[in-house]
Amino acid sequence: MSKYLAYSFLYDDASDLRCDFELLTDEISSMIGLLRSLLNEKDRAADPDLAEDLDRINELMYHLNPSLRKGSAVTGEELEWLHGKTMALQEAVKDGLPRGRDFTFVIPRGCIQAAWGHVIRCKCKMLVRLLSRYRQQGHPADDILFDFANLYAGYFYFLALRLNKNQGLEEQPFTSRVY
Repeated sequence: MSKYLAYSFLYDDASDLRCDFELLTDEISSMIGLLRSLLNEKDRAADPDLAEDLDRINELMYHLNPSLRKGSAVTGEELEWLHGKTMALQEAVKDGLPRGRDFTFVIPRGCIQAAWGHVIRCKCKMLVRLLSRYRQQGHPADDILFDFANLYAGYFYFLALRLNKNQGLEEQPFTSRVY
């Protein structure tokens, strides 16, 4: 091992997905911090608690980080808090969604803050997939980890819509030709 080692698990066996999980949660956390730094006055005026919420969401992501190696450190109460924040964002943007639907997919675009929200959303779906692969290998993974990762994806989807709305930007719904 090099005396310049960046992280002690980087040379783990390639089939051991725990380090990949830890690196992905670290990447997502870094992106959340970047998104928080990009909040502007319109964002803060529309949701005065947003910066604080992102701080807490970021901290929770780091609590997810060692969960495959050391056990889950997140709670059901924290999951319910994140769910409440997600539902509040969904409510705040529902008038921008097609009538009669609570959810639609949109082309990921708009302001830089929303674009980062969409990138984080996608990374959170990758986190779900990584957890799924880990469990398929026969390893235990607490259901709450899946719940958090899935909910993070939903949170950042609705946050991206909210951030575009703050800037007065309209979403472009996407309809698949095959789904």
